[in-house]
Amino acid sequence: MARDALVQEARELLVAMENALLEIETDGASSEAINAIFRAAHTIKGSAGLFAFDLIVSFTHIVESVLDRVRNGKVQIDDAMLSLLLNCGDYIGALVDAIQNRTENEEPDAARRVVLEKQLGAYLEPPAEAPAAAALTATAKEEGPQQIEGSGGVSSDNWHLSLRFSPDVLRNGLDPLSFLHYLSSMGRIVYLHTLTDNLPPLSQLDAEASYLGFEIDFDSDADRAKIESVFDFVREDSQIRILPPHSKIDEYISLIALMPDPGRLGDILVRGGALTEVELEQALQQQQGQEIGQKPLGAMLIEQQLVPEPVVSAALSRQKQNEEKKSHEQKFIKVEVSKLDQLIDLVGELVIAGAGANLIANRKKDAQFEEATQAISVLVEHIRDAALTLRMVPIGEVFQRFPRVVRDISRELGKEIELIVTGAETELDKSMVEKLADPLMHIVRNSMDHGIEGTEDRVLAGKSATGMLRLNAYHESGSIVIEVSDDGRGLNREKILAKAIERGLVTPDHNLSEKDIFRLIFEAGFSTAEQVTNLSGRGVGMDVVKKNIESLRGEVEILSQAGQGTTTRIRLPLTLAIIDGFQVMVNDEVFVIPLDLVIECVDLAGHDARHNIVKLRGEPLPFVRLRELFELPPIQHNRESLVVVQFGQQRAGLVVDRLLGEFQAVIKPLGSLFSGIKSISGSTILGDGRVALILDVPHLVQQTAQQQHSLTQSAVAGLLTNNKTTER
Repeated sequence: MARDALVQEARELLVAMENALLEIETDGASSEAINAIFRAAHTIKGSAGLFAFDLIVSFTHIVESVLDRVRNGKVQIDDAMLSLLLNCGDYIGALVDAIQNRTENEEPDAARRVVLEKQLGAYLEPPAEAPAAAALTATAKEEGPQQIEGSGGVSSDNWHLSLRFSPDVLRNGLDPLSFLHYLSSMGRIVYLHTLTDNLPPLSQLDAEASYLGFEIDFDSDADRAKIESVFDFVREDSQIRILPPHSKIDEYISLIALMPDPGRLGDILVRGGALTEVELEQALQQQQGQEIGQKPLGAMLIEQQLVPEPVVSAALSRQKQNEEKKSHEQKFIKVEVSKLDQLIDLVGELVIAGAGANLIANRKKDAQFEEATQAISVLVEHIRDAALTLRMVPIGEVFQRFPRVVRDISRELGKEIELIVTGAETELDKSMVEKLADPLMHIVRNSMDHGIEGTEDRVLAGKSATGMLRLNAYHESGSIVIEVSDDGRGLNREKILAKAIERGLVTPDHNLSEKDIFRLIFEAGFSTAEQVTNLSGRGVGMDVVKKNIESLRGEVEILSQAGQGTTTRIRLPLTLAIIDGFQVMVNDEVFVIPLDLVIECVDLAGHDARHNIVKLRGEPLPFVRLRELFELPPIQHNRESLVVVQFGQQRAGLVVDRLLGEFQAVIKPLGSLFSGIKSISGSTILGDGRVALILDVPHLVQQTAQQQHSLTQSAVAGLLTNNKTTER
């Protein structure tokens, strides 16, 4: 469980990191975006460090070091670094995948790692040699401490102590050297430099006064509080600064990042070991003593060099995260998908059991029993809706990966392409979101490679040099519609038809509508590309798109205008689990129609219906008789009803024997035996235990539209033949 949580968190952080990098590329660098990238890399490193995943820890440490230099203004983030950091994010993603697959000790791509580390190393400072320090005596010189400029830390692995004892320390009976001897019992004094700046002329020297200060490099495993305790008796009147080793800064930041409930800034720094209680109390007293313009505590600690700036920044970020977490902790909870699926299954069984209870109540003719079952049905319906809502997620989960895809592919193609995303908040079933990624990827790549022209061609055509690619999603008639649009050259109708004739998909005398011609590109292996590229041109992809969409009980269509662009429109049901259905009967068989697609029901007897077309309120409406479609025996003296359904912008009629009313249908998948039947999308169990088939309305609407088109073409052909005969 802990490993799974780490993997999930790391992937969320990598998405945030990528979004921040793309934001910098679009809007320019900002401290907020840079800090977000740094926090993401640092949190991934800290979490992986808890489990000793050394491969990811060592690599993210290098990335973090580069980001730290960017954050401190020592390195400017440019286009080359953005590309490098995006590639680093991809490689970290591969390391995270290895953790999920339990192969974290195996290097996923050694050659790639070497290249990335070399490129990252170019942004890091070469290790500077320690400068020579002042002599301790007239004849001896040793290396001095190397302090990180403006950071409140030192570059070595030693503590640095800056001591300025009170002038009255000797009069108070205390010897400064005794404190140094006691300090040496906790570790090793690597360097000691005596400061004599405050020594007066010999004539003014007071033998009982203390004038000396000390700068000390101290090697010890002791923590800050223990080192500070050495000077407890002289702290009030002395100036004592303790700077942590450079390695300790990373340790402090890691501790701060892992705090479960950090609290206020001062508490975070004390609990992380970067500040002692005494130092915090003194800083707070000093802050309260400022009558005008109180400085923030963090700024005071950095100014006095009590805490390094990176540690204060990490503590402030952790404090902000904790505040945000508290504001959201009552709103969100992470639940395993399998548990949601189990809940949906149980709700489905409850719906079926409720339908059975309603059926028994109707047969018993008991008013109280019927009223009770009706109340239960209403509650079950509310439970069903609430359970299905839990599985609904924004389609933005899929859309968020495309800014990076568009960036990389447009550079590879040498085109200028702008991505516009709308409707990312539109929700659909989570199981669909996961299966939409690949079809959308194929469509987007095709639009960029074949649809949008190169910069020169666009300018010559009078278009903007920058191509436009749009991802859009919205709800319509109980479905979700996803559109991928471009303002490119559009589909070449004649070229597609010629290629289809060449491949024997259609005959030259076959009269096809524009939609039918565009639909040919979904045939396996079909491609009109004159040359094959790394992205497309092999005829592989669009047929897979169609199959994947149809497996989700959806439909894909293409709208295109030469020179103006192309729109690929995907239409999917909102859920694959439970729907509101409308029951109809043909002979003794019950069929279910998705209620969201039903427009109205009318009596067919009072309307003119010929050649499977009925005139409804002056408009022709194609229809299909379910009895003929499923080859059911006829019933004598039956009165037929017409159910008008709509999918997208098209309408059709379904002729049935009886209307049974609304019904909550739990969708059950069909077996492989029925996979070839296009008119059925699934099945459901009725209250009496019988199985009812759920009609595939999108396919039926499309089928009736094709029938109407064929009849129209036949009528036109017949009219032309009669005219020729008359002329003769």
